[in-house]
Amino acid sequence: MVRRIIGWVVLVPLCVVLIVFALANRQLIVLNFNPFVSAEQLSAPGYGVPLFLVLYIVLLLGVMLGGVASWFAQGVHRVRGRHWRREAATLSHELEALRKTHGQPAGHGLSEVDDLMDLRGL
Repeated sequence: MVRRIIGWVVLVPLCVVLIVFALANRQLIVLNFNPFVSAEQLSAPGYGVPLFLVLYIVLLLGVMLGGVASWFAQGVHRVRGRHWRREAATLSHELEALRKTHGQPAGHGLSEVDDLMDLRGL
């Protein structure tokens, strides 16, 4: 419930700001990716693109590139987490096998290891 309220408190003003920004920047601009074009050729009639649309696309591309960069940067942590989860599962299976061979119930003193693993989130 708190997430919904925070979502509304953040998203509604953000949407209002984006709509106001779009209405304030409706003028058409000529988009050119060639730095060697002379100024006379830039003033030639052609298709215009609204300024707010260009800025929104650049913002979206920046967010996507930032997400991809952070995903690659966190790859080491994901690999390490998978390794430790596998290690914890292996040790848990070994512990259960040892309990069965020695005839100890599951709630015996060795269950402290399980409790510690639960605390670590493994």
